[in-house]
Amino acid sequence: MGVSADSPATLETFTKDNKVKHRLLSDSGRKMLPAYGAIVTDKKSPIYQLAKRAYFIVDKKGIVRYMKIYANPLDLLKPEQILKALKDSGA
Repeated sequence: MGVSADSPATLETFTKDNKVKHRLLSDSGRKMLPAYGAIVTDKKSPIYQLAKRAYFIVDKKGIVRYMKIYANPLDLLKPEQILKALKDSGA
């Protein structure tokens, strides 16, 4: 699943328009993203409170087994990198 700082309505439209098949959750209240270091917290930054591009693999017990956070939200992991991380995590 994915988590975004966007509103639920925005995510619903995005999901339909882009035929996203996995669940997208909204953290528009900015509660989860800061807890995982996945949001810009520098008040002087022009992108303050915007989400960073982040990838987490969390096992069934809630343990984070993999984490990759990019400062630039345009940076993406390649599918093969995600699959390797899943395999290596043991989750």
